Amino acid sequence: MLEDSFLDILKNKKNLLAFSAGVDSTALFFLLLKNNIKFDIAIVNYNVRKQSQKELEYAQELASIHNLKIHSLNAPKIDKNFEAKAREIRYDFFEELIKTYAYENLITAHHLGDRLEWMLMQFCKGAGCAEIAGMQKVQHRNSYTLVRPLLKLDKKELFAYLHANNIKYFEDESNLDEDIKRNSFRHSYASPLLDKYLDGIKKSFDYLDEDRAALIQEVEIKNIKDFAYFKKLQSKRADIFVIDKYLKSKSYMLSASEREMLKKEKITIVGRKFLVNQEKDFVFIVPYSQENFHTPRVLPHNGSGRMPKEFKEECRILKIDPKLRPYLYENEEAFLKVKELLASV
Repeated sequence: MLEDSFLDILKNKKNLLAFSAGVDSTALFFLLLKNNIKFDIAIVNYNVRKQSQKELEYAQELASIHNLKIHSLNAPKIDKNFEAKAREIRYDFFEELIKTYAYENLITAHHLGDRLEWMLMQFCKGAGCAEIAGMQKVQHRNSYTLVRPLLKLDKKELFAYLHANNIKYFEDESNLDEDIKRNSFRHSYASPLLDKYLDGIKKSFDYLDEDRAALIQEVEIKNIKDFAYFKKLQSKRADIFVIDKYLKSKSYMLSASEREMLKKEKITIVGRKFLVNQEKDFVFIVPYSQENFHTPRVLPHNGSGRMPKEFKEECRILKIDPKLRPYLYENEEAFLKVKELLASV
């Protein structure tokens, strides 16, 4: 069931599987074992369902039986925006594990239904080809590769595999809650379409992947600590796609209104977490906090909490936006890089 292209990526690598004990990740767990792929597992317990503890115990049992390392996290209580916050907690946990244990690949169990739901949601709120293409089978991130081996398989195919092999799994009852937007799209639109047009939908995603590869230019996002930058592409849409991809790697999802702001504004604050400055031929992305950007902290090298006139004059000459200056004032290496880049234009 797993394509050879995935196996080639995963063989002889240090792999981490995002596991939940549900249908998708359990099927993937045993498919990886079947294909002799070595991996460890990571599971997050959000403590919102009674069966969460049993799912964790099952994960621990599987890890013990198959001699795998298991990483688990008891998530803090989430009071609002559960889906978005849970994703942020989950990926922060995975990326900390990747950093600590030098994992090369993060494997997730997203399947065809997940991809179709995402496409429909993006289409209904306004999206272009790049966004509609959505999830990719392989995505290279800063320090690891995100691999989704099940992306061409329908959930019914995963159920059939589990039942044929008498494999235990859990079903998350929250997936039935249609007050959650994604569940509503799944039950009302994605699942009925997959039931009727499975082969055609698979072919359409193949075509979308080909079109996306031809249309979207891959660009290297460079970093100096938490300062990120890249050279602008040929269109604003392409730049926003790269910005979106970077912010997703930081567990932040751009809203439709923020995308519109990025089209129109040279400097944009998104989610009160990031400042995006589209300056001359470059895009700069830095962390944002209201306190830091209005009250520069004292710097050891000059002993002053205020930006000196010389610094402000340099910024004025280079036409560095005032909103970006406090960050650059506190991060000399980033400032020197911005000076170098802007002076080259």
